[in-house]
Amino acid sequence: MPSFEALFHYIQEISGKLLSEDDKHLLMQHFKPKKLRKRQYFLQEGDVCKYIGFIVKGSARTFTVDEKGHEHILKLSLENWWLADFESFYLLTPSRFNIEALENLEVLQSTNAQIEEHLKHIPAFSAMANVISQNYTIANQKRMQAAISYTAEERYEDLISNYPHFLQRFPQNMIASYLGLSPETLSRIRKNSFK
Repeated sequence: MPSFEALFHYIQEISGKLLSEDDKHLLMQHFKPKKLRKRQYFLQEGDVCKYIGFIVKGSARTFTVDEKGHEHILKLSLENWWLADFESFYLLTPSRFNIEALENLEVLQSTNAQIEEHLKHIPAFSAMANVISQNYTIANQKRMQAAISYTAEERYEDLISNYPHFLQRFPQNMIASYLGLSPETLSRIRKNSFK
């Protein structure tokens, strides 16, 4: 199954460890393929996040809607990224976020209990989880620093240097929201960067 091959390759690449045939069999038992159509929700605000999903194909966004009806994008996700509201997933609390498919989406999803089992019994999965946890912590710290102290231009430059492929996969208004900018400001910055 090609979808599982993507997951196996990702785990081995991130962890630096090989998966045994038993490990692969356990992962195939516990990760269930799910397809979502464009604009379908993986998670809606107010629901408990019961699943974590590994994106095999497609893209998604994690966002909130404020009391004025404005959307604020926290995360844009592509192939080989994980989908979840981790606070809701681990604490079983209602989510404050929506996770929506931006393209037709293929994910492999697993429950909290199954993830705990993988962490205990699959060394490569446990090592991968540690690396991801460190990377998320660093990325979130950088994102907070950018939000607090970077100019709009610096935020855009940072995005281009770290995630250049975002510009091909996501519409400009979503990139603006992700950067905390108005579409007009982003348009002006992009125009100036081409001069």
